[in-house]
Amino acid sequence: MSVADSSSPGVDNQLFDLKVPVLGICYGMQAMAKALGGKVESIGIREFGHATVRARGHSRLLSEISDKTNDRGHGLLDVWMSHGDLVTELPNDFNTICSTENCPIAGIGNDERLLYGLQFHPEVTHTKKGLQIIKRFVHEICDVSTNWTMKNYVKEVIQNIKTKVGSDAVLLGLSGGVDSSVAASLLHKAIGKQLICIFVDHGMLRKDEAKNVMKEISGKLGVNVCKIDASNEFLEGLNGVTDPEEKRKIIGKLFVDVFQREAKKIPNIKWLAQGTIYPDVIESADSNNKKAVKIKSHHNVGGLPESLHLKLLEPLRELFKDEVRSLGKTLGLDSEIINRHPFPGPGLAVRILGSIQREYIQILQKADYIYTEKLKKTYITKVDFDNELCEEDQVGKSWYEATSQAFVVFLPVKSVGVMGDSRTYEWTVVLRSVITSDFMSASWSRLPYRLIEEVSNQIINEVPGINRVVYDVSSKPPSTIEWE
Repeated sequence: MSVADSSSPGVDNQLFDLKVPVLGICYGMQAMAKALGGKVESIGIREFGHATVRARGHSRLLSEISDKTNDRGHGLLDVWMSHGDLVTELPNDFNTICSTENCPIAGIGNDERLLYGLQFHPEVTHTKKGLQIIKRFVHEICDVSTNWTMKNYVKEVIQNIKTKVGSDAVLLGLSGGVDSSVAASLLHKAIGKQLICIFVDHGMLRKDEAKNVMKEISGKLGVNVCKIDASNEFLEGLNGVTDPEEKRKIIGKLFVDVFQREAKKIPNIKWLAQGTIYPDVIESADSNNKKAVKIKSHHNVGGLPESLHLKLLEPLRELFKDEVRSLGKTLGLDSEIINRHPFPGPGLAVRILGSIQREYIQILQKADYIYTEKLKKTYITKVDFDNELCEEDQVGKSWYEATSQAFVVFLPVKSVGVMGDSRTYEWTVVLRSVITSDFMSASWSRLPYRLIEEVSNQIINEVPGINRVVYDVSSKPPSTIEWE
């Protein structure tokens, strides 16, 4: 929403009289400025993505924090912006603490009252010194000590699960991705044989996905996993559906139907566990907050229908993706599971634009497999670092390890091509690869041209039905990582 809109939520002015430090970020800075007598306007200037901020005023918040300096010695910060409104007038007794060319007031501060605002986002990966800024605010300005550790968190969560569940049996919807695998390991450690996992093959998985899930989770972790082939049921439900939100809703309902059916076969099931993480909650919008904007639905967010007669258990709901990986490492999971690229619950249904057909699924599975395997088998060289395609500490890693999420999208778009002496009129696929740690923001991966070319050639040569491969160079925001 826009702070400039009179119907938008504001801030109670009493907050700023409590004599506690306050840091307002983006909308938070604008709400603070407006509440304290400043001015916020929508003047048609927007910033989305990377920006360079010049620090000004030497505030306590930003003092001596910079990524580089300009020719005059002014500190510069590489940050991530996502805004359409601007603070155009400062509140009384506030200073401008940083600015960009398009945003003259990119940060505000009052050192005496310990009130600060930043138009950019220090909490996302792409603000390089963001964590340092947050640490400055928390540790030095708020004078708070560090005592939270993942090891202590695991102990606390396991005890909470034991207390909450008691002797009840728990049913977990297992996808085989990082989130549900970590959730399975955590629950297994807490309640052992009381956990029963159901892995639903909805027919839109990656190549060999079902086989690999059973091998890793059931075989290696010793978790009780029941595999259900419901592919025909899901594909029939999606027949003719093109709208992405409708796809997600149908898949979500069918998941619940399958769980409900299977749960009736298992005695003493009282809980349904899910690998929901915090970005899922944010993007789906809190159902109790009528002002929250839904980016896209997640089938594992939004509660359970009363007909299921199960209570909901979400042990990862407050964690971001990087924290889930850290939790998995603390639990002793294999790096192959922890570092696996995310896969959406609806699977290839949201990577096939438009209607879902078996032909499209088979084409996409083959193309995606080629892309992923190529990334795993291609290693980063010193030349890639010299060409500024990667960080120095990534030299020697595979491109799969260096990227956070990579996949292929099927477009229902045909184009003319030529193979041999024949004209072709076939489908187009998109290669997508991003770098992020929290998945709330992401930048597109600067893969080497040679690698993209090799993937493109292999897909076109080995996957019948494709004659064109393109590469996605958009970041989040303004785009999302998935296409649907």
